[in-house]
Amino acid sequence: MRLPKYHAKGFTLAELAIVLVIVALLIGGLLIPLSTQKDVSSLKETQATLNEAREALLGFAMVNGYLPCPAPVDFSTNGAEGPRTGDTCNDTQGFLPWQTLGIGRFDAWSHHLRYSVTPAFSRTGTNKFTLSSVGTITVNTRNQAGNVTPLATQVPAVIMSFGKSAHWAYGETGVQTGDTSATNVDEDVNGSTGAGTTFFSRNQTSDTGTTGGEFDDQVVWLPTNLLFNRMITAGKLP
Repeated sequence: MRLPKYHAKGFTLAELAIVLVIVALLIGGLLIPLSTQKDVSSLKETQATLNEAREALLGFAMVNGYLPCPAPVDFSTNGAEGPRTGDTCNDTQGFLPWQTLGIGRFDAWSHHLRYSVTPAFSRTGTNKFTLSSVGTITVNTRNQAGNVTPLATQVPAVIMSFGKSAHWAYGETGVQTGDTSATNVDEDVNGSTGAGTTFFSRNQTSDTGTTGGEFDDQVVWLPTNLLFNRMITAGKLP
């Protein structure tokens, strides 16, 4: 008696092609969320670093009675606060002085944090700031119509990250990244090598057509009231 023959049926080339397309689509669908998750994680990490830097500045002021000078971008102080002429900082902007504050110096993309300070709040000696001192820094945003609107005025100090795009940022070795965009005018204000008294803080966007251009900088500032309250609590003011 003969047994019936069974033939194993394999996938055809067309079926294999369909399977490969489905697998590719599944993998692609996973990669997009993972990339987005990484960006969100980097934003949160940088925000935490900026908040820590603000607390470190407050702690420094509570101990010393003034804010530190920015660290020079040429690494001439190796991350310590920059030099003064008399009781006044030679520079009002530069790197966050990470050595002086004892904290990290980079954002999540390994770029140095920028720091700008009002001269009146960084003076030492008999000219330390008082309750009548006024900041010279303004932090702006844009309203729904795209118009410039102040978020904070008379600010003593600002700390910021240049974001993932890194326009105007300084890398680990101190080399500055060039600005490859012609539309990011608000980021250009933040990256200015001028007085460092005007900054923008806006919702992040990659839309180059929005007023002010694309934007991924992260900016925090030291409010005057918060600084004064901490100084009063520490017995440094009035």
